[in-house]
Amino acid sequence: MRNSENVLNSLSRHSKSLNYKFERLYRILFNVEMYYVAYQRIYAKEGNMTKGSDGKTIDGMNLKRIEKLIDALKNESYQPQPSLRTYIPKKNGKKRPLGIPAFDDKLIQEVVRMVLEAIYEGRFENCSYGFRPKRSCHTALTQIQKTFSGAKWFVEGDIKGFFDNINHDILISVLKERIVDERFIRLIRKFLKAGYLEDWKFHRTYSGTPQGGIISPILANIYLDRLDKFMMNYIKNFDKGDKRKVNPERIKYDYGKRLAVLKLKTVTDTVERKLIIKQIKAFEKERTTISNGIEMDSDYRRMKYVRYADDFLIGIIGSKADSQKVKEDITRFLSENLKLELSDEKTLITHTEKSAKFLGYEIYVRKSNLTKRDSLGRMVRAFNKKVYLKLPMDTIKKKLIDSNMMELRYHNGKEQWKPKCFSQSINNDDLEILEKYNSMIRGFYNYYSIANNCSILSHYRYIMQYSMYKTFAGKYKTTVGKIAKRYVQNGIFTVRYENSKKVIKTRIFYNEGFKRKTPNFSEVVDKIPTIYHTNTTSLIDRLKAEKCELCGSEGALIMHHVRKLKNLEGKKPWERLMIARRRKTIALCKSCHQRTHWGKIDC
Repeated sequence: MRNSENVLNSLSRHSKSLNYKFERLYRILFNVEMYYVAYQRIYAKEGNMTKGSDGKTIDGMNLKRIEKLIDALKNESYQPQPSLRTYIPKKNGKKRPLGIPAFDDKLIQEVVRMVLEAIYEGRFENCSYGFRPKRSCHTALTQIQKTFSGAKWFVEGDIKGFFDNINHDILISVLKERIVDERFIRLIRKFLKAGYLEDWKFHRTYSGTPQGGIISPILANIYLDRLDKFMMNYIKNFDKGDKRKVNPERIKYDYGKRLAVLKLKTVTDTVERKLIIKQIKAFEKERTTISNGIEMDSDYRRMKYVRYADDFLIGIIGSKADSQKVKEDITRFLSENLKLELSDEKTLITHTEKSAKFLGYEIYVRKSNLTKRDSLGRMVRAFNKKVYLKLPMDTIKKKLIDSNMMELRYHNGKEQWKPKCFSQSINNDDLEILEKYNSMIRGFYNYYSIANNCSILSHYRYIMQYSMYKTFAGKYKTTVGKIAKRYVQNGIFTVRYENSKKVIKTRIFYNEGFKRKTPNFSEVVDKIPTIYHTNTTSLIDRLKAEKCELCGSEGALIMHHVRKLKNLEGKKPWERLMIARRRKTIALCKSCHQRTHWGKIDC
C-alpha cells in the first residue's frame, strides 16, 4: 500500500503541467492510508457529532467502518446519503440553507478533496484566495493593499447564489479536461446529485455543490478558475502603456529648484543664501502637491483583480467607461460560459475615494498631502494614492448588538451605546464568564487586526468590559461598583480560580491593546510548490493498539467521541480520563463503548 504522502506529492508534481492527464485516480480511494489521514484531519470538528440523514455521527469510528466504505467503493455500490437541510440567519435578515452530510460521506469527500487539491492547486491563479492552503482573507486584503495603489475605480463583484447555481454539466466538463477516469468522475457526480432532506422530504439537486460538503469549496474553485483565467487574459489586453506621461507642472518646479540649487553654490552672502534656501524649500513643498505623471493619461491603463470564493474586487486605473465595460464583459462571460449571473444589489462600480466593501472591510484609496522624506532624502507624499483598510464603526456596533452585549438608547436625538448584561452566561462560573468575553475580543481583534484604524477596537473593548461587569453584577445580584471593588486589582479585572492541582491561579481581562498587525505575506509564497505531509495518524495508531484505554482488555476497538471537552462533568471514569488527557476521543472496547452510552460505567 503506497504511503498517502507519496501519492499526493506524486499528483502535485504533475499539477502545473497543463497537458498532463490524470488517470486511474479511483484506485487511490482503495488506499486505507488516505482514510486514516482524512479521519485525523476532520475528527475534531464539532459538526461531526451532529447526526446525518443516516442517523450516525463520528462516534463509534473503527477500522472496520473504513474497510466497509472501501469495499462499497470497489464494487461501486456506494451511494452518498442526502444531506439534512437546516437554515441559519444571514446579515441581511434572510436565511442561508445549510446542509448536514452523513459522516461516512464526509470521510470519503475529504479523501476526494485531498486528491483534487493535489491535482489543481498548482494550476490555480494567484488572484484566488478562498479555501486554499497558506491563504486567507488577510492574504487577499494584503494583496489588495499592496497592488491596488493609485486605482481610480473599484468594481465590486458578487455572484448571485453561486454555490446553489453551479452547473453540473459544466463542472464535470471542466474536471474531464484534466481527469481521465470515468469511475472517479461518476463518484463526484453522485455527490452532486445526492440531494437533501428538508422536513424529512427528499429533494433532488439539479445544480450547485453539496450543501455542507467538504468537497464543495475545492469544486467551487475549480469552477471559478475559468473566471480567474479569463480575468488574467483580460488584464493582459486591458493594460496599456509602460508609464504615465510626465506632468509638465512637475517639470516646472523641478527645473526651478535645480536653478536655485546651482545659484546657491555661487552665493556667499549669508542673507541671500537664507532667501535661496527658503526658495528651494518652497519649490520642494509645491512639488510634492503635484503628481509625477498625468493622472488622466488616456494612453495609460492598469487593472488588478482579487477573488475570495464568490466575491471579487477589481481595481482600475482608467475611466469610468472602462470600468463599466469590464463589468459588462464579466457579466457576459459568466452568463455564456459558466451559466452564472452577478448580483445587481452587490455588484457596484465605486470611485476609489469612496469605500468599497470586501470581506468585512471598507477599502478606499487615500488622497493625502502629508509628506515625509524617502530613502534619498526627497520629500514625497508617502500616503497619497495608497489603499486604506478600514474597520467601520457600524461593524463594531452591529457586532455588539448581535452578540447581545449592548443596546442603543437615544438622548436629545443622539445615539448612545449602553452595555448590557449577557444573561446567557449568568449561571456560568467566574472563569467561564471572563473567558467568554476574552475570546470574543481576541477573535474580533484577530480578524480586524490588519485594519489601518484597528485602534478603534478600544471602543469595542470598553463596551465589552462594562457588559462583563453587568453580567457579574447580575450573577451576584449586586452593583457594577461593588463588582469592580471585588475583582479589580491594580486597575485590572482579575478572576482567581483553583486548578486541578489545587493551586490558586489568576486570569485577567484582555488588556494587550489593539496595535495594527502586518501579515507576513509575500507574492513569493504563491510560487512555492505545495508539499504534502500526512504522517500524523495518532487516532489510527490508538485503534491499531487494540488495547482498551479504559479497562485494558485486548481486541478490536471503537473510538468514542464527544462534542466538547468542557461539557464533561468528570463524574465518570471515562470522562475523568478524557479530561486528564485533554482529548475529545477515547479508544474503547465494544463492551466499554456500549456501557458509556447506556450510562452504566459509574466507578
